[in-house]
Amino acid sequence: MIHQLRATLLLGVLLLSVACTSSRDSGPEADRGPRETHPELAALPDPIPRVEPHSRYGNHSPYVVFGKTYRVMDDPRDYSATGRASWYGLKFQDRPTSSGEPYDMFALTAAHRSLPLPSYLRVTNLQNGRSTVVRVNDRGPFHDERIIDLSYAAAVKLDFVDAGTARVHVELLQPEPLLRERVPEPAPVPMEPPPRQPDGAEPVAANLAANLATDGAIFLQAGAFLKREGAERLHDDLTPLVGPTVHIDRSADDYLFRVRIGPVAHMREATRLQALIVTAQLGMPLIVRESR
Repeated sequence: MIHQLRATLLLGVLLLSVACTSSRDSGPEADRGPRETHPELAALPDPIPRVEPHSRYGNHSPYVVFGKTYRVMDDPRDYSATGRASWYGLKFQDRPTSSGEPYDMFALTAAHRSLPLPSYLRVTNLQNGRSTVVRVNDRGPFHDERIIDLSYAAAVKLDFVDAGTARVHVELLQPEPLLRERVPEPAPVPMEPPPRQPDGAEPVAANLAANLATDGAIFLQAGAFLKREGAERLHDDLTPLVGPTVHIDRSADDYLFRVRIGPVAHMREATRLQALIVTAQLGMPLIVRESR
């Protein structure tokens, strides 16, 4: 009986999340980003498509929203489309998506009406040529003139936050193991050896890492939440993985609870920790640098 009650409650929450998603149909101007700007999101690395099981929730097909029936694609391998994209942000932060995952406006995610959850898409802004990869974990937009709803972070990368919408091209991306099953690997191309460094010269990458480390304190931002409880959950998940440098602080406008790691000594260490967290499936943390 208890299990049945829990399942009923969770189903209600997820149905509510679909209703919340559909409320975005009032237009992107009804939502907004965080009070402080986050220019570092423009350099957020693209998520790497990987093989994942379909989420337990959000893949029921067919489903009905506002009296209209939608179906989840059985085989979306060759999917691509061109149309308008919108974005959603602070209004939905931490709310459950259709897949059951909490919405994170600082992650590169998206909502789509018919792709299996999760899926990966490359989205290109046809007005400026910018592109990014997003992980689809939500349903929507339930509005005929829009084909995809992007997170705030994705809208920053594609540079259409202020415009609200943009004309985009989207195409499905396959994880590497599935691509190898479908496409034979090309013959390796002979590579010329790199030019010899002059005696005493340091590699460019080493110089870059050193410069980044001296320009300011380096942190990883693993998440940002409206409620402290969400930040504490992520903090508790990360601490056994990366150690006691995980901490919770407030954003500059005192509006969000941020989960941060650091400061770390070098950019190399920051990228190592970022890869460790991604491998553990605890998100894609931002690497941020604060001036001293």
